[in-house]
Amino acid sequence: MKHSTTQQPPRGRGPARRVGRSLALVLPVVLVLSGTLAVTRVSWSGNPTGPVLTAADSAVSDSKPAAPPAPHEVLRDRLLAELQEEDPAVALTHLQEAVNGRPSLARHCVSIARALGRAAVQIYGPTRAQSFARPVCDTAYATGVAAAHS
Repeated sequence: MKHSTTQQPPRGRGPARRVGRSLALVLPVVLVLSGTLAVTRVSWSGNPTGPVLTAADSAVSDSKPAAPPAPHEVLRDRLLAELQEEDPAVALTHLQEAVNGRPSLARHCVSIARALGRAAVQIYGPTRAQSFARPVCDTAYATGVAAAHS
């Protein structure tokens, strides 16, 4: 009986062995470096130079960065500042122009106009604030004045 004469490659010289050796050398280095970078900075001088985060700060690590304010919030804040600097009539005119120029703001028009009405009552009082009313956003400004007055 004759045995097959296929040659088997010598052990330890195949590509899997080379990859295994490379990983055995590189993996501990990667783990040590990533662990070192993950550890909290230690202020050896005793004077902390900035905020230090620890693993216990889960609320900070889980939170997302603050998103920029929505366009309607920016508009509302700008118009409220304008109301204080000038008068409600100017702010209401600019609100109407903003809604006409950017129709996506129309769904926020009522809430912005009410906020302007409430702010006007705080600054001018209910009677004078009502004198600035105009038909912007279905009289929502007047509703805000009335709500702040009552």
